[in-house]
Amino acid sequence: QVQLVESGGGLVQPGGSLRLACVASGTIFRIYAWAWYRQVPGKQRELVASITHLGSTNYVDSVKGRFTISRDNAENTVYLQMNNLKSEDTAVYYCNRPSAPWNNWGQGTQVTVSS
Repeated sequence: QVQLVESGGGLVQPGGSLRLACVASGTIFRIYAWAWYRQVPGKQRELVASITHLGSTNYVDSVKGRFTISRDNAENTVYLQMNNLKSEDTAVYYCNRPSAPWNNWGQGTQVTVSS
């Protein structure tokens, strides 16, 4: 059974940066596309960035130019580098597949952008 463990969140001032990491186990990491999602209370989970098994990336418009998704197949890890953070980026961030996500989501990592 796949396990997803996210880390790297925290409290940061507007304009700051964070790097999130997600380690996946129990699956053949390298064959899948991966994505980062975020969710705020009362709203649906939103896919913000994805990366194919070949490394092609895609971003939601609100994070283009500020976020970078990457992957390390040797470490079964997908990263999200977040720069120039804004208050509206505050959310719990999760990783999973971009299509047909696994049901057992990780615990997520809280990102709070506030002065």
